[in-house]
Amino acid sequence: MSSGSPTATPARRALISVSDKAGLLEFAQGLAQAGVELYSTGGTRAFLQAEGLTVHDVATYTGFPEMMDGRV
Repeated sequence: MSSGSPTATPARRALISVSDKAGLLEFAQGLAQAGVELYSTGGTRAFLQAEGLTVHDVATYTGFPEMMDGRV
């Protein structure tokens, strides 16, 4: 029988791709500290890696190359 309260499933992976990087570092650091595996497109990935975060290329997860400079 359900208690009526939703059960949260912890995130295991996050896809991050943004043009405006304001506040991104703190957000991504929080995800990483929570054990979330980060995936990203080119520019966002380069930004986060330059700040010391481990970020995987989204193409390694999807099996498809990035399109339109990461905008898709």
